[in-house]
Amino acid sequence: MSNEAIACILQQEAEAVLNIPVTTGYEEAVTLIVKYVHELGGKLITSGMGKAGQIAMNIATTFSSTGTPAFFLHPSEAQHGDLGIIRNNDIMLLISNSGKTRELVELVELTRGLVPDMKFVVITSNPESPLAKDADICLLTGAPQEVCPLGLTPTTSTTVMTVIGDILVVGTMKRINFSNKDYAKRHHGGYLGSKSREQSKHE
Repeated sequence: MSNEAIACILQQEAEAVLNIPVTTGYEEAVTLIVKYVHELGGKLITSGMGKAGQIAMNIATTFSSTGTPAFFLHPSEAQHGDLGIIRNNDIMLLISNSGKTRELVELVELTRGLVPDMKFVVITSNPESPLAKDADICLLTGAPQEVCPLGLTPTTSTTVMTVIGDILVVGTMKRINFSNKDYAKRHHGGYLGSKSREQSKHE
């Protein structure tokens, strides 16, 4: 691959991030997360299938390490008993590029059978999709074209999903005043653990 081709991919990915729609939905989503997790004692549950599911899993671990308890729920495993993790005062974050992922559509229905008032935040490219229409808050990706030469493999779409997750994490951290001391309590090992302990000395 030539340097020119690499630069073109980087440009496409960067433009996709800059084209993510900026809306009040982010502030509203952070408000819901803080309310249900930090005020009502619930937890954030993320879910998605395939590559989107891997992004959802990463978002959950990042939230957990920054003071907001979060778990990844595999939508297929949910139908075989894992749905039992869901309780009142939880909130769900679902990720689906198409907004039509069958397992997630079914997960919404099953979840409401257990917790009728569950709040859903959805990250998708399709505002007219079933998941978007069923969401309390819909965060749109901007529907970027994949850099995959076939236009199929989740590449650019997963990049923007990750960035949207980062926005939610950072917004929540700021809202709850998450500090270096708080970080150090949750991340003891490795370089980040030692760095957070060192930085906490100056707070």
